[in-house]
Amino acid sequence: MEENPAAIKTFKKVLTCQLCHHHCALAEGQTGFCKARGNRGGRLVSLSYGLATSVALDPIEKKPLYHFQPRSRILSVGSFGCNLACPFCQNYSISQAGEKDLGEGSGKLAVYRLPPEELLALALDTQKQHGNMGVAFTYNEPLMNYEYVRDCAGLLKEAGLKTVLVTNGELSAGPFRKLLPLIDAMNIDLKGFTAEFYKWVGGDFEEVRENIREAVEAGCHVELTTLVIPGHNDRETEMEAEAEWISSLSTEIPLHLSRYFPRYKLEVPPTPRETLENLQEIARKHLKYVHLGNV
Repeated sequence: MEENPAAIKTFKKVLTCQLCHHHCALAEGQTGFCKARGNRGGRLVSLSYGLATSVALDPIEKKPLYHFQPRSRILSVGSFGCNLACPFCQNYSISQAGEKDLGEGSGKLAVYRLPPEELLALALDTQKQHGNMGVAFTYNEPLMNYEYVRDCAGLLKEAGLKTVLVTNGELSAGPFRKLLPLIDAMNIDLKGFTAEFYKWVGGDFEEVRENIREAVEAGCHVELTTLVIPGHNDRETEMEAEAEWISSLSTEIPLHLSRYFPRYKLEVPPTPRETLENLQEIARKHLKYVHLGNV
């Protein structure tokens, strides 16, 4: 576990995490909204540092990244915790897990110790054996394991490997800018295009949009994904506004419109394919690349 001094403000033994929009004020022993950071011994620490719940060698298209070294494979690593609470989460068993859920036995989440040096060794080994191009931090929300991603990305870049984030984009501006030079590509979930939708999932609409802008302007390869959920973010006017805003950054930014299926706490029926195709046509008026996913 490693402390991030830039993310701490101390007041009467209560530490305020500045890593994202929640600004959790944590007394000794308390854990933040994300379940991955907490006040332990008067220090704000990463509870997930070097702990992996999922490791796999994936096609880069699975991230999804269709325009970043296509037909390549990448080592994908996930941990636990997330700073959103989406009721439709596909990976809720790890994103909504915390310290109390870790361990062995029924109902517990198995974790594997994978410090940065060992992750680098694994990445280099899979490069040699399988042509792996680098590491994708994914599955749960990797930005809540900020120090680990930062430390690993530095080592991976020095070794000539690529670094990828699959993220909800919810991170305070300062830490996000510091991480950007270490990241080659991102798929960022643009979950909806209203403040109301982001309030529903516990997010900050403006924080996400600003980080997307920062990443594009920094020259990072960026692709965006919107999971289309009937009755929540499938309005034509909303997609028109979303695509128009993305195009104001660049018409070359790929947008993935993904089909929703009932999952976790949400039982809305699956997204009709016709809805996706209609929204795809709207988005294509503004963007060069609009892909459909989960179809």
